[in-house]
Amino acid sequence: MKGTPLRRDMKSMPEPLKVFAPAKNIDRESLRDLQEPKKRLFIILLIVSCLVMVGLAFLFWWVPYVGFSNIHPSLPLIMGLVFTGIVLWGLGGALTLVFTILRGKNLFFNRRIRGVVIRVLFPLLVGIGKCLGIDKAEIRRSFVSINNLLVLAEAGKVDGEKLLLLLPHCLQFHECPVRIIGNVENCKGCGRCKIKDMVALSKKYGVPVAVATGGTLARKIVVEKKPQVILAVACERDLTSGIQDTYPIPVFGILNRRPFGPCYDTDVDLDMVEGGLKTFLKDEIEDIPGTGVPHPEPS
Repeated sequence: MKGTPLRRDMKSMPEPLKVFAPAKNIDRESLRDLQEPKKRLFIILLIVSCLVMVGLAFLFWWVPYVGFSNIHPSLPLIMGLVFTGIVLWGLGGALTLVFTILRGKNLFFNRRIRGVVIRVLFPLLVGIGKCLGIDKAEIRRSFVSINNLLVLAEAGKVDGEKLLLLLPHCLQFHECPVRIIGNVENCKGCGRCKIKDMVALSKKYGVPVAVATGGTLARKIVVEKKPQVILAVACERDLTSGIQDTYPIPVFGILNRRPFGPCYDTDVDLDMVEGGLKTFLKDEIEDIPGTGVPHPEPS
């Protein structure tokens, strides 16, 4: 309809996607607890994957069983032991992963476990989930939660300059004429989006902050900044691809809120972001009255 303003009416829009419940004074334990609802799907798919692996291993051994015995009488036993070893190795890895998820213990090979989850298990679970009719976005959310639990168990505390706060461009108000890509501090602080608050958090904790329009720019920023830990805000798809692209750098993902749909005036839980910064920073800043990051006042 002609003359209709570009800005959307908030009352007519759907409710934000409630992924994380807002909370005050979020610490490491709170961040771990917030991953609980989404980790169950990952564990269920992992169990199904183990059952499939056992079935395939038995099938690969049983089908050529007759042929093996024709070559040598002991060959079926040898191949059976080989396939059993492969299955036990896979089940052992799965149990170790589940133990790490449930207990939050930092095992000495935790980084390798995270690598297996990112490079091997996630694509496998997506395929199995597709066969079971599970929405890919649900699997991605579960993957992000599992990754976050592993990062909390693995990553220690770092200096402020070694922690990168990486934000999506869609967090900026869509009608804002200010270009913040390349320099977030260009933000004028009008308060119409959360970029103002992100800049304030960056200054408060001495953490570099950057805005990326996509995976290519995000990878470039990571190469330039050389962070030891990344606190990333994005949707399920971008977080999943970002976690995979930046491995082995630990990435703690915070899902954004999309009250107006994807990639348009998105939102984020400021308490989650600040809690993440406090969790991975060596030197925490005490909360003194009057020094907190203000929320934008309604216009």
